[in-house]
Amino acid sequence: MFFASDNAGPAHPEVMQALMDANAGYAMPYGADVQMAEVTARIRDIFEAPEAAVFLVATGTAANALALATLCQPYQTVFCSPVAHINCDECNAPEFYTGGAKLTLVGDSHRMTPEALQTAIAGSSPSDVHVAQRGPVSITQVTECGGVYTLAELQALCRVAHDAGLPVHLDGARFTNALVALGCTPAEMSWRAGVNVVCFGGTKNGCPGVEAVIFFDPAHAREFELRRKRGAHLFSKHRYLSAQMLAYLTDDLWLRSARSANANAKRLADGLALKGAQFEHDPQANMIFARLTRAQHQAAHAAGARYYLNDGPLDTGHADTRLSARFVCDWSIQPQQIDAFLAAI
Repeated sequence: MFFASDNAGPAHPEVMQALMDANAGYAMPYGADVQMAEVTARIRDIFEAPEAAVFLVATGTAANALALATLCQPYQTVFCSPVAHINCDECNAPEFYTGGAKLTLVGDSHRMTPEALQTAIAGSSPSDVHVAQRGPVSITQVTECGGVYTLAELQALCRVAHDAGLPVHLDGARFTNALVALGCTPAEMSWRAGVNVVCFGGTKNGCPGVEAVIFFDPAHAREFELRRKRGAHLFSKHRYLSAQMLAYLTDDLWLRSARSANANAKRLADGLALKGAQFEHDPQANMIFARLTRAQHQAAHAAGARYYLNDGPLDTGHADTRLSARFVCDWSIQPQQIDAFLAAI
């Protein structure tokens, strides 16, 4: 009954087997391994982008920060939502890797709107030397509160950005969870919508630790290569990153894992609704934000459930007081674990 994070789940056996297979013999280092060439070919095929530049790093923070640094000058600002991972969970890594670019928070929700983005962009005048200059727009899909932008919403945000001459970065740590929720293609949820670079996550969806940074304009490739090396994120034994991503993309494992995670979350959300939970956001992928009574939380924890409680304390206070919590489902959770949790509360 572990719903703390999809980061906490196990790696998929098919990925682990690929790592063992890659451990035989010798391979050229720094991304010159044969697996990386196949990874690039497969990602180009999956995204319908034959000229895309593809790079692997081990963490989502590195992927986001290095991608934004490639798109952003130190005197510019990155437009993002107030709860974006780059604002709340990356310890100023984007500011560090960009050399000091700031973040401009758009709106007051986990979902940016075109109107709020337009207002924020208008507030940064390119003719005024005294203010931060306009830089890239960063969109998170799935959002940090479990929401999924529709294709029309993505297109509208990208249109506002491009009308102002700004590139768009997509934080896709849970890219595939959003993809299967929408039932669309990777191309439709990226470059066809107007996204310039996407961080295509594997770690949260069954890999030990690998993220792909995909530039749809290969002109950015050389700068990203240099920034990755200078930022100490170019693996010498790169084949172990390549092997993970190659296994992830083989036999639709990336889609199978996301479908499983989303289905687990739906089973959990449906059960929570029957138990009287109050949802803070509409569950759309594999994350749920819900309010249960303190007594329900106490019963769940006593039964061994683990998840992040956003309110507290757990042990003292009225039993009927509702406390907010986040529940995240990964590919590996079994239906009986969900049912046991629901029985406990």
